[in-house]
Amino acid sequence: MKTLEFDVAVIGAGSAGLSAYRAAKAHGKSAVLIESGPYGTTCARVGCMPSKLLIAAAEAAHAIAEAPGFGVHADNLRIDGKAVMQRVKSERDRFVGFVVKGVEKIDAAERLRGHARFIAADSLQIDDHTQVKAERIVIAAGSSPQIPKELRDLGEHLIVNDDVFAWDDLPESVAVIGVGIIGLELGQALHRLGVRVAIFGRGGRVAQLSDEAVNQTAVDCLGADLDLRLNTTLAGAKLVGKQVELHTRSGDGSERTEHFQYVLAATGRTPNIAGLGLDMTGLQLNEHGLPLFDPLTMQCGQSAIFIAGDVDNDRPLLHEATDEGRIAGDNAARFPDVVQGLRRVGLGIAFTDPQIATVGQTHRSLKKDHFQTGEVSFADQGRSRVMRQNRGLLRVYGERGSHRFLGAEMIGPRAEHLAHLLAWACQNQMTVDQMLDMPFYHPVIEEGVRTALRDLKESLIKQLSEIEHCTDCTPGV
Repeated sequence: MKTLEFDVAVIGAGSAGLSAYRAAKAHGKSAVLIESGPYGTTCARVGCMPSKLLIAAAEAAHAIAEAPGFGVHADNLRIDGKAVMQRVKSERDRFVGFVVKGVEKIDAAERLRGHARFIAADSLQIDDHTQVKAERIVIAAGSSPQIPKELRDLGEHLIVNDDVFAWDDLPESVAVIGVGIIGLELGQALHRLGVRVAIFGRGGRVAQLSDEAVNQTAVDCLGADLDLRLNTTLAGAKLVGKQVELHTRSGDGSERTEHFQYVLAATGRTPNIAGLGLDMTGLQLNEHGLPLFDPLTMQCGQSAIFIAGDVDNDRPLLHEATDEGRIAGDNAARFPDVVQGLRRVGLGIAFTDPQIATVGQTHRSLKKDHFQTGEVSFADQGRSRVMRQNRGLLRVYGERGSHRFLGAEMIGPRAEHLAHLLAWACQNQMTVDQMLDMPFYHPVIEEGVRTALRDLKESLIKQLSEIEHCTDCTPGV
């Protein structure tokens, strides 16, 4: 049994862990990075990048299918599932390789392989081979897919998003359980690549949208393309030969039995805290067994233990994990002189078609009677109609009195770009007037943002008759 001592120990070599390690090293501290699984981060291996590769293939197929709407006919569309998956895995491996090379540049003496668990607030046991004593510790252990109990006996016919990117060919059929970002992205991509797909959601909301109008528009847009079944629960699932027999019950009480080659569980992720030995830390834990922490410092209580990334179950997004890791590593290095770090305005994107995005304060988080709403439908938005992508709704929120821009929810064409534009404005605490003073080119989708902001301004100043209602498809508007 070896015993090693470091100033800072980081549990997990994902996006948050790597960021924490680098931040600690920037202070000149000795640090160790501990990882029990493969290097490469969730994003590169089974998340952001491979899913976007699959979506890109689906977009190419969909563009061909939609081409006749422009008077362009490309006959005999053929999807080669093996070629699709070969490119997905090949490009995925390139992204993973970049991350692995970066990790391998770290001094081998500061990399440990194995499962870490606390044996004291300042000590870790790594498998049965090493003990690490560290004055400060960062927990960045990540998360794992959550599996509904009704699906746990399906063997290899039950899959999570990780498994999709191990396929050599596209399957015949998939039932997707969950209407969050992962379920919608993968479900729509597989559908457009010729797989028979049904997507099931327990409730009536998709992709965590809280604005009723935007959510209903999203349901209508996606439901026109997909077999989307909301307010539907699992009544049972069992293997019948090489198929899964899935029994579901809809909101009206009607039941349905169908067969699928695979069932994809996309019902969320669970923090990797099992086996960490958090009970040995003396930390105060919540009802889910997670340490209580300050999201601005990532410090757990007043201790020298910090937490970052998906494991804290706060903002499970790569850019947030990286920020949290940097804050945690910086504060671990400077402990006890802990300082608040930069937490950026909330920004979430689902790469569906149309894309879904949330910025800043969502409708659910806003205080009643403290805000007004503006909106624009993309149905008649100029550039959107030109591209035959005129579906969706943008709703923007402004604070009464100050007229400060607070946030937005949307589904619409190229929402990933609109969301960034609005997130920058929100983080800079711009007012609606200041945003309207910014340049808007013609014809671009961003003109729809201007229309929504004008509508919001009308609501804020209560002078509806003084603002001309107009579309954004006329030069000079």
